[in-house]
Amino acid sequence: MTEQLRRRREWIADAGLIALTLLAPALLQPSTDSTATAWLLLACFEAVALAALVVRRRMPITAFLVIVAALVATIVAGAAVGARLSPLAFLSLAVVLYNLGNHGARPARNGVAALVGGLMVGIGLWINWMTVSAVDFRGGPDVLAVLAPMPLAWALGFGARSRRVLLVAAEQRAADATREQHLRAEQAAQQERVRIAREMHDLVAHSLTLLIVHAEALRSRSAELPDWARTQSDGLAVAGRQISGELHDLLRMLRDPADAVPLRPMPDLGDLPALLDGHRAEGGTVEARLRGELESLPRPTQLAGYRIVQESLTNARRHAPGAPVVLTLESDAAGMLIDVVNRPAVRAGTQGAGAGLGLISMRERVDALAGELVVGPTSDGGFRITATLPSGVVGG
Repeated sequence: MTEQLRRRREWIADAGLIALTLLAPALLQPSTDSTATAWLLLACFEAVALAALVVRRRMPITAFLVIVAALVATIVAGAAVGARLSPLAFLSLAVVLYNLGNHGARPARNGVAALVGGLMVGIGLWINWMTVSAVDFRGGPDVLAVLAPMPLAWALGFGARSRRVLLVAAEQRAADATREQHLRAEQAAQQERVRIAREMHDLVAHSLTLLIVHAEALRSRSAELPDWARTQSDGLAVAGRQISGELHDLLRMLRDPADAVPLRPMPDLGDLPALLDGHRAEGGTVEARLRGELESLPRPTQLAGYRIVQESLTNARRHAPGAPVVLTLESDAAGMLIDVVNRPAVRAGTQGAGAGLGLISMRERVDALAGELVVGPTSDGGFRITATLPSGVVGG
């Protein structure tokens, strides 16, 4: 729409310029020569000038030569019959000269066109001088006086063209600088991602691997352990292997963001039974109430729901160990409701553990899907997390 408006404005401005260029000589003609012959010559010249002015931008050299030839022929013919043209007829020549400097293809061609135009003028003045006997109509000095400022019109057009070329070059340099800045920012971000991936690998991956090794060692000696310890070691080993796999996928994407496809499928609501079993294996108690066709929801909604439940159970184990958890998931055509309620802690929790990003991460996931999240304590001292996710995917 903006491009169409710009073209329409250019067309209106161009039509106005042509109208003023052709109207001015007609307005001054009565004071110059009001005879019918003069008016006929002016009308013929302006008909030719109109055609040349309309095509001047597509064919600047042709338009210039046509205007010059028409002027020479009209002035010579007028001098031969004793008719004078309005001096403002030279406005058409000024317009095509400006256009030649502004839109001319090559300076060499412009020079050739100017030479040809000059020859036309010289031949016209010579014919006028040789064929007209009346001294009043041997208007060589007058014609030259009118033509003398005409090169200024070409110079103004050439200056406008040079300015336009400089502006385009400056815009190109600015665009190149912007692209280079973005490239440097991407390179810096990639270097930072690689550094983070390296630090995560050194600080987390090695310790996590060692933790899994110890858990497997405990499992290998499960016969010497009591039942509760055997269950805990099994849950620890399973959780460690799962977290290790997800961590390696994350490190892989950090090192190469272009390779955004993880090595293993992302979890969805179909993996909830395994998640709940893991929570129970670590000593937690959870009552799940699942209603509706959860696995028919869009993949982003399922992933967000899985992560919200996962983080809610992690927070319950951390801050309210031993407290029973009630998980409710309901889905319908509108979306999904997630409600996680844990009772007060049975024993002291690890209040200072964690980085405090769990609730922030949940809120970001819910906001990305244009959902709602409500968190806060319950009246009996427990904690409640309620998320509503629409079935349509709004954000990434």
